[in-house]
Amino acid sequence: MQIMKKIDWYILKKFLGTFFYAILIFVVISVVIDITEKIDDFISSHQSVYQIIFNYYLGFIPHIAALLFPLFIFIAVIFFTSKMAYRSEIIAILGSGASFNRLLRAYWVGSILLALLLGVANQSWIPRANQIRTAFEDKYIDNPTQKKDVLVNIHMRIDPETYISINSYYPGDHYASGVTIETIKGRQLIDRLESQYLRWDTAAKAWRSSSAIYRRLGTLRQQVNVARDTLLKLPLTPDDLVQQNSDMTAMTTPQLNRIIARQEMRGSEGINFLYVEKYRRTASAVSVIILAFIGAVIASRKVRGGSGLHLALGIVISASYILFMQFSTTFSVKGTLNPLLAVWIPNIFFAGVAYALYRKAPK
Repeated sequence: MQIMKKIDWYILKKFLGTFFYAILIFVVISVVIDITEKIDDFISSHQSVYQIIFNYYLGFIPHIAALLFPLFIFIAVIFFTSKMAYRSEIIAILGSGASFNRLLRAYWVGSILLALLLGVANQSWIPRANQIRTAFEDKYIDNPTQKKDVLVNIHMRIDPETYISINSYYPGDHYASGVTIETIKGRQLIDRLESQYLRWDTAAKAWRSSSAIYRRLGTLRQQVNVARDTLLKLPLTPDDLVQQNSDMTAMTTPQLNRIIARQEMRGSEGINFLYVEKYRRTASAVSVIILAFIGAVIASRKVRGGSGLHLALGIVISASYILFMQFSTTFSVKGTLNPLLAVWIPNIFFAGVAYALYRKAPK
């Protein structure tokens, strides 16, 4: 038993050490490539090295690390386990009387620890890092010549029967221009309000319009009224307009839940992409455990090809997982597939693959 504890620590150290070394190398390479691509933008932004590091790379590094976190765990497990198998260490451990299930205990512990790390990071740390990264990119990189404090072509459903369209919205001034509000019941347009601009009145908690044209269309004869300097009580705030156009990956899970609850209350359609993002954060953490288990089962067998064959197989499985996830989430966002099922289908499928490989593994 004491010997197995030493072996557990030996495997766990190799597991975590190989993973963090691999992710560190990947992050360094990614940062170098990113710098070469954006060097002109950094120079034109007139930001110091300190500002670039803390206003951009402090968000970029967690983002790029989390992006391929499960797959690097998979590759790390295959790499160090195949080395152990090639040196006959796996055979020696099993030959000492330890069972294959006992050998896998260190892999379970390591993968669960890393899954918890990724799960917690996905809920809060990574979205906050994305806020830092996207804020810098919006201001200096994506289109520095265009003012980023203007949101254009906004179309929203603000309650089950009311839709609003805004040509331009200025968040700093809480000012919207080119506004159209329509009420639709079934397939019939009931009324339509057109205003050149709306401005948020913080005291009244409502939108103020200097002049609005109101058309009543639900009757046989169209009624037209002009309202001047009027307050519009709409179920819409300036924060709603900003959040509607923000990156969902830059929202913490509590913020994402509030957006989902608000959209459901309004009866909005096409919000599967919000659910996909919410469920993906947990599913990607669980995929760490599944992929680590597959890697351990595959690489524990000593083969003539050695690490190269195992790594090639690992890359194929990694690519298959990414494609599977992409297809299933696309069917949810663009189609009618349940978002919870869409996100978990790859994990369910590869959990089945893991079980089949485990049944065939030499023990």
